[in-house]
Amino acid sequence: MSSVPTSSAPSHDAAPVPRAPRAETPLQRVCKDFFASRLAVLGLVLLLLAIGVAVLAPWIAPQNPYDIGNLDIFDSKLPPGSANADGTMTYWLGTDGQARDLLSAIFYGMRTSLVVGGVSVVAALAIGAFVGLMAAYFGGWVDAVLMRIVDIQLSLPSILVALVLLAALGKGVDKVIIALIIVQWAYFARAARGAALVERAKEYVEAARCMGLSSTRVMLRHMLPNCMPPLIVIATIDLAHAIALESTLSFLGVGVPVTEPSLGMLIANGFEFLLSGSYWISFFPGIALALTIIGLNLVGDHLRDVLNPHNVH
Repeated sequence: MSSVPTSSAPSHDAAPVPRAPRAETPLQRVCKDFFASRLAVLGLVLLLLAIGVAVLAPWIAPQNPYDIGNLDIFDSKLPPGSANADGTMTYWLGTDGQARDLLSAIFYGMRTSLVVGGVSVVAALAIGAFVGLMAAYFGGWVDAVLMRIVDIQLSLPSILVALVLLAALGKGVDKVIIALIIVQWAYFARAARGAALVERAKEYVEAARCMGLSSTRVMLRHMLPNCMPPLIVIATIDLAHAIALESTLSFLGVGVPVTEPSLGMLIANGFEFLLSGSYWISFFPGIALALTIIGLNLVGDHLRDVLNPHNVH
């Protein structure tokens, strides 16, 4: 009895070999963890809304509030929802004492506040990061001298230092930016030094030094990228602090000039009318400032948790 030959062809019903799941990149992990928080998303929405309003102000603002030719003094201190004398425009948030549409003034004031805060934070980050890297990399007397300067800077109240500097420099957007840079750079220097001390002890730094690379290249090309996560968190939170400080200085009358008002200047313009019933002149710019700062703090606080190396899965 002959045996029936069996086929050696593979069966088409065989189950496919499962593929290993793709590894999650650090950026994907950060985005996933960040957007998992509703508060973080709310903060990001508020921040993007403030930036969008500031960038698009010339196109979306109903009025150029700083074009004197378009202002009518008879429209000053109108309550929210009022129409102008011609009936061609509605002041949804009312007008201030100079007959400016508050909605438009807030849009333009947001530009000044964000530009002053953003430029000062970026410059302070660059200066502070370089100082902190130098202190950690060279150590010894360089570290001691630089950190004592940082300690002296941090021991002084920010508002006091800014007031003294602006009293000496005078008013102006550029003067306010310089004052804010001097006030803020020490925070970044201390954070950069702490992160750089950890990185300096790692093998890749020693390997780069053995290859004969310059100290500047080792610090900026190799150590700095690994020190950036805590600096990014501080920059986000410090941006809120810079905007608040600039608004405080403008409210006190030593910040930006009247020709380039910020949110703080708009609040100051309506402060004298609070007790006379014209609350909206300070109220709405204050709400815009508060929402911007809240958004920045929510984003910064959650970035701190997401970028914490101890939370890496």
